[in-house]
Amino acid sequence: MRRTFVLLAAALLTGALAQPPASAADADEGFTIKDPRITESSGLAASRQHPGVYWTHNDSDDGAYLYAVDGRTGDTLATLSLTGVGAPRDVEAISIGPDDRIYVGDIGDNLGGSWDHVWIYRLPEPKTLRDETVRATQYVVTYSDGARDAESLVVHPKTGRVYIVDKNEKGGRLYQGPAELSASGTNVFRPIAAVPDLEATDAALSPDGEQLVVRSYFGAIAYDWNGGRLKKTGRLSVPFLGQGESVTYTADGSKLMYGAEGAESSVRPGEVPGGGGATGSKSPEGAGGGDSEDDKGGAGVSAGKGVLAVAVAAAALLGLSRLRRKK
Repeated sequence: MRRTFVLLAAALLTGALAQPPASAADADEGFTIKDPRITESSGLAASRQHPGVYWTHNDSDDGAYLYAVDGRTGDTLATLSLTGVGAPRDVEAISIGPDDRIYVGDIGDNLGGSWDHVWIYRLPEPKTLRDETVRATQYVVTYSDGARDAESLVVHPKTGRVYIVDKNEKGGRLYQGPAELSASGTNVFRPIAAVPDLEATDAALSPDGEQLVVRSYFGAIAYDWNGGRLKKTGRLSVPFLGQGESVTYTADGSKLMYGAEGAESSVRPGEVPGGGGATGSKSPEGAGGGDSEDDKGGAGVSAGKGVLAVAVAAAALLGLSRLRRKK
């Protein structure tokens, strides 16, 4: 009997401590950004060419740099230094268009909406991940109704048209850019829909172009895209990460990934609209489901199971010890 208990305890303990090998799916289970240079991750975009990789950048005037982060490990796989764009002022958003080009939104306004123009940068997504210097195209952007602060930029996955959601604590609006951006003139963005009830810090369009998600510091709202005539479908349960700044769909559209600012900041998954994440308009914006499994991330759930297994193994060892004392 003692031998049986020893074998059982050893098996349980081994299973509890064993770590499963990383897989491609792990990239969508959440990660922590490890690069000490990335302290203000303000935008997030899932790579189209490199499964499990996420592009991000720092807020404000950190410089014209983009970072490719491994969604399995949190390590930086490549750093892109942009040329041809001058000195960035307040980089706030990143998105990838249907042509595998990265769009970067230097659209924030630290002066409260007083800059008469902002910029969008566009560059091809590299086919190979390595540190390199990449020439980008710079586009001048203005708004038809005057200067404003913004942190949310999306590119429609079918048409390639660029949209911006401005940031306003009382609610903002969705602005539509021209059908094609011009590098030689000014690109005027015009309001086409209201985005009420939240202060937008980022937005994401689903890979099929049918759903728009707009997030604030502590919550998010889902919309049917409806050709840009937004139709609200409900609030989303958002993992609490501190100062929530970014959101992107995974490349396959099965999940949303939420990020935050700060050193060693976390990126955690959430449900997509219609996938159990929409809670309806009755939920308060700040009720980001801090106790749900999505908030803890896949690693938290796995860790809980591991702790349980270790406890069972310990109990088995304790029982064995008592049996031996009775002999």
